[in-house]
Amino acid sequence: MPANAQFQDRMLSLGLARVSEAAALASARLVGNGDEKAADQAAVNAMREQLNMLDIAGVVVIGEGERDEAPMLYIGEEVGTGNGPGVDIALDPLEGTTLTAKDMPNALTVIAMGPRGSMLHAPDVYMDKLAIGPGYAKDVVTLDMSPAERVAALAKAKGCSTSDITLCILERPRHEEMIAEVRKTGASIRLITDGDVAGVMHCAEPNTGIDMYMGAGGAPEGVLAAAALKCMGGQMYGRLLFRNDDEKGRASKAGITDFDRIYSRDDMVTEDVIFAATGVTDGNILPAVKREPGWMTTETLIMRSKTGSVRRINYRTPVHAA
Repeated sequence: MPANAQFQDRMLSLGLARVSEAAALASARLVGNGDEKAADQAAVNAMREQLNMLDIAGVVVIGEGERDEAPMLYIGEEVGTGNGPGVDIALDPLEGTTLTAKDMPNALTVIAMGPRGSMLHAPDVYMDKLAIGPGYAKDVVTLDMSPAERVAALAKAKGCSTSDITLCILERPRHEEMIAEVRKTGASIRLITDGDVAGVMHCAEPNTGIDMYMGAGGAPEGVLAAAALKCMGGQMYGRLLFRNDDEKGRASKAGITDFDRIYSRDDMVTEDVIFAATGVTDGNILPAVKREPGWMTTETLIMRSKTGSVRRINYRTPVHAA
C-alpha cells in the first residue's frame, strides 16, 4: 500500500492503544525504583517495537529529542512497516519520568497520530500555554491577557465567581509571579510537579475539577496536549519562548519563521487525529497499571477527533506474555 493511502483512524486507533499499553506495561515494572532513565528507556523500547508492527509509513514529529540525543524514537525517525498511510506521530513514551520513579500521581504513556503534515514540528524549547475545556465562546481567554484577566474572563463566561475557578499550573520558580497574581483573584490552584500533557487534559475532563491550565512548559508536549484537546474538545493556545539564539536556530531548523506567532489548538494539529494514553501511576484521568501475582492490568483512553468518540480499554495480560 502506498504511503499516500487513506488515514483509517478508526482501524488504527486500536493499534495505537496497543502501542500505549506496551509502553505502560514496560515502565510499570520500574515504578517507585528511583531510576527515571531506566523507566523511560523501557517505555521507549516497548513503544518502538509496537509501532514497527503497525501498517503505517510513520514519521516521529514529536519525540525523544534530536537524533544524536536519543537512541530511540527521535524526531524524524521512521516507524511502521511502511505498508500503509503516511502519518505524523507525536509521542511521549513516559510522560512523567520523575513521577514514575517516585511513584507519584499522573504518569502516563501518550501517543497521537494524524495524516502526514498534520502536526506542528515544535522544537525542543519552552512554550507559553493556555487551555480551557469545551463549551465556551472562541477566544474567551487569550495569551495576551494577564493571568488575572484570564481568571475574570473565564469566571464571567462560566457565570460564577473567580473564587470558583480552579487552575492547574506547573510548580516552577518561573511561575511564582503568575501564581501570586492568580491567588489574588481568589481562584484555587492545583500545582503539579511534572506532566503538563495530563495537566492540559484535566481542563476537558469534568471530574478533575480543573477549569484552566496556564504556564510555560515544553513545546513538544504542547503539541501532544493540543492533539488530546482536539479529541476532547476545548481551546488551547501556545507561543514559543526562546532563551537564546541557539533555541531560535532550532526553531528555524524545524521550519518556523514567525517566532512571535500564537498557535491555536488547530494550528498545532491541523487535521483529525487519534490519541491514546495509558495510566502508569494512579491519576485523575487514568488508574495505575495494576500488578497482581501472574497478571498486569492497564486502562487506556483512546480518542478520535473526527467523531469525538472516547473509548476506555481494560487490558489484563499474563506477566509472561509478550
